[in-house]
Amino acid sequence: MLVRILAGSLVAMALLYLFNNYLTFWRDWPGVMSLYAHLGWVGSATMDDSLVGYGWSQLFIYIGGLAAVVIAVLMTPQRGLRLDAEYLTNFSAYIVRVAFWTVVLVGVVDSLISFLRIEGFLQFVVGDELTKQLGRPKFRGTYVHAPLIAIALILSFFFRTLSFTWLAILVVLAEFQIVISRFVFSYEQAFMGDLVRFWYAALFLFASSYTLLHDGHVRVDVLYAHFNHRAKAWANILGLSLLGLPLCWVILTMGMWNKGSSINSPLLSFEITQSGYGLYVKYLMVGFLVVFALSMIVQFASYLLSNVADLREEDVEGDEHGMRVEDTSSDNDITVASGQ
Repeated sequence: MLVRILAGSLVAMALLYLFNNYLTFWRDWPGVMSLYAHLGWVGSATMDDSLVGYGWSQLFIYIGGLAAVVIAVLMTPQRGLRLDAEYLTNFSAYIVRVAFWTVVLVGVVDSLISFLRIEGFLQFVVGDELTKQLGRPKFRGTYVHAPLIAIALILSFFFRTLSFTWLAILVVLAEFQIVISRFVFSYEQAFMGDLVRFWYAALFLFASSYTLLHDGHVRVDVLYAHFNHRAKAWANILGLSLLGLPLCWVILTMGMWNKGSSINSPLLSFEITQSGYGLYVKYLMVGFLVVFALSMIVQFASYLLSNVADLREEDVEGDEHGMRVEDTSSDNDITVASGQ
């Protein structure tokens, strides 16, 4: 039960950290650290009285999240570690699916807008005023990209499988059209290269948690292959505890600690490339790091549970024995059987 609480807390804290980050830097709430400073617990700073309640609310969000995890575990004492691991894997798969559909939809729509704008057709389609607004990063991000992300959330719920092969094919096609247009028609625009980089970065960062699920990451060692299953489980637990999880938290904390941090700053400003007619997606590419870190934290938590289950020789038990794990890289679901 302690391991289940630990794994659930890792995921809950990651999600609540991102939610509080949104409240602090997008909604101008004070943040937990400002509350601590106001109370004299960490440093010393004065907070406006009207904001103290918001600070306490953010602190209770963390406390409530931890309490919810503990209560959920205590209410299901007989549930095995592998079943919790499957739930977390499914959640990680959903995060990746949302990111996949987002980059596909945003890439296609933003490329179309950029093409029409470059060639002077956009004003005939949407009018002069909307054409001017679409040239502003914040407007395009808020009124074009955000709705597409909402659509991606819905599509990811109903289409529970996807193939990274398709994203790789899209990268190849995007590069192929550059070659054809450049050498056959002597035509090339900045948005075409931006689209390749946009999809290429997504392919590698979004596939990481899936690769971890299938133990597909390259192990640069000569010892692990000769370990028995218990030694492998301990090696995996130590590796994710000392290397994997700290790396993900460094990405989140260092990149999102304040408004000027390397992730928050581009997201808040809807940063774009210097090319005025390229894709307006640079800020989303920075957000790929958040998707990578969050999906890996969730999958590491699942990995922790499954490896501890290996140490305990635990099988999946109960009525939920036949639960399915969604495979994010093939067109068919995979069923995780008892004892695998």
